[in-house]
Amino acid sequence: MDQISQTNLTDKKLVECSSNKVSLETELSETLYNTMKDFVLSNPTWDQYKLINSALATFLVQNGCTDNSVSEIYLNQLFTPSKSF
Repeated sequence: MDQISQTNLTDKKLVECSSNKVSLETELSETLYNTMKDFVLSNPTWDQYKLINSALATFLVQNGCTDNSVSEIYLNQLFTPSKSF
């Protein structure tokens, strides 16, 4: 698929999504996938969506993001008790 078609398809998907959520598809290394899967299976209060949201919010805040919504996600996960992995 050429870059223009891929960009148009991505733009169309973004318009179709709700304003609060966006679907994201990515490739992970097998090691990251297995570690994520093991963590989610051993921590019933977490799922893959919460884990990805937490990881992205942490990365963004630690790299200068000042968006209040992102900061809220980051702070909420900091103060939510979690079983150690």
